[in-house]
Amino acid sequence: MINIFTHYSHQLLVGFGWTILSSLLALLFSLIIGAAFALMEVLPNKVCRIIGRTYVEIFRNIPLLVITMFFYLVIPMYLVKINGFTAGTIGLTLYTSAFIAETIRAGIQSVDNGQMEGARSVGMTYWQAMRYIILPQAVKIVIPPLGNQFINLVKNSSVLAFVAGFDLMYQANSIASATFDTINSYFVVGLLYLIITLPLSYYMRYLEKRTA
Repeated sequence: MINIFTHYSHQLLVGFGWTILSSLLALLFSLIIGAAFALMEVLPNKVCRIIGRTYVEIFRNIPLLVITMFFYLVIPMYLVKINGFTAGTIGLTLYTSAFIAETIRAGIQSVDNGQMEGARSVGMTYWQAMRYIILPQAVKIVIPPLGNQFINLVKNSSVLAFVAGFDLMYQANSIASATFDTINSYFVVGLLYLIITLPLSYYMRYLEKRTA
C-alpha cells in the first residue's frame, strides 16, 4: 500500500479530483432536477403528475450502467460527441435525481393535508402554501434519506471507470493492471472513497440534529 501511494500518488490524486468533481456536479443537478420532478408529482395538474411519475419510474428502474453506456455510446453516434466523464456524470445525475424526486415527494406528502387546507383558507395561493408551510416541514423529514442518496451518489460515481472517466475506480483498475497487486490497489482506493463519504455522512447527521 505504501509503495502504491508513493509511486502512483499523482494518478490517485487525479482520480480523486475527477471523482469529487463528478460527484459535486451530479449532486447539484440531481438535486435541482429531483426537486422539480417531485413537485410535478404532487401538483394538482394530472398531466404534470404523469410526466413526473414517468420520469421517476424510467430512470429509477434502469440500471445506472445502462444509462451511462447509452450516453457514452448512443448519443455520440447520433447527436453530439461527449467524453466518458461527461457521459458518466449525466448518467449519474439522471439516475440519482429519480431517487431524490421520490424522497422529496414522500417528504411533501407526509406533511398533514390540513396544513395545505389551512394555508389556502387564510388566502395563500398554492405556491405560497408550498413555499412557506409545506416545504419547510418536508425538508426536515427528507434530510436523513437525502443524506443516504448523496453518499450513494459518491459511491455510484465509480461507474465512470467503465467509460474512461478517469475517476478513482478507473485509476484503481489502471494501477492494478500495472502492478498486478489487485488487493492493495483497490484497498487504497477504498480508503480514498472513505475520505469523501465519511465527512459527508457525519455532516448529514449534524444537519439532521440541527433541524430536528
